[in-house]
Amino acid sequence: MDRDLSAARDLAATLAAAAGRLQLERRDTLRVGAPKAHANDVVSDVDIASERLIVDGLTEAWPGDAVQAEEGHGRPGTTGWTWVVDPLDGTRNYISRTGPWSVCIALYQGDEPRAAVVHEPVAGETFSAVAGGGALLNGTPLEVPDGPPLTSSLIGVSFQPNVATKTRAGRVIDALLPQVGDIRRLPAALNLAYQAAGRLDGGLALDTNLWDIAAGALIAREAGVILGGREAEFTTELTIGAAPSLWPALAELIRTADA
Repeated sequence: MDRDLSAARDLAATLAAAAGRLQLERRDTLRVGAPKAHANDVVSDVDIASERLIVDGLTEAWPGDAVQAEEGHGRPGTTGWTWVVDPLDGTRNYISRTGPWSVCIALYQGDEPRAAVVHEPVAGETFSAVAGGGALLNGTPLEVPDGPPLTSSLIGVSFQPNVATKTRAGRVIDALLPQVGDIRRLPAALNLAYQAAGRLDGGLALDTNLWDIAAGALIAREAGVILGGREAEFTTELTIGAAPSLWPALAELIRTADA
């Protein structure tokens, strides 16, 4: 079944912006629920309301599509198309007011990502992409610049905050810090989107879920970021990204540290 990918991207951007406005409006009155997988895996009533807003909008437009959504509003489909939704990537930042978060929506045809949106509500920035059509920031094309030498690079770091992954991340960061210019810890989607915009020279994400990285990965790749993992393809276990000139050195460093 054919799909107008530009129209799909534009609707996803509209829904992501609407969810972002809801998040800003309700930040002072949010209620935090019980942790999910572990003590640091928090969720708020705003996460749930945001996801419902997005899924309702997608379902109205394409009722036969499947939805895979973090907070439980997913459903099977009949068209071969699947929407992957993280309504609020960076909930801990959102709740604690200590950093950025984003709204993430990706569209897959089978196993292939075809369109993506990552919206940062505070800055009012919408990163987006259509497969084969490049990446945009608020409508302006993105193209990754050549990276600096490893020793002056700025690297984004994302990881699940469970005990096992924090221990793993500690080993990788211990190897990274003496070799790079500096690091920044960010939610996974913005890590990838900021690489697409050239704000970060590279990055890594450990033990994510598909909804954490699906949208950001397509945007990064369409902007020219090189992506991989332990092997040529990235996975939710390990995602490495870098500007082309930085990729060989950064990938080797991370793979060696995470062996």
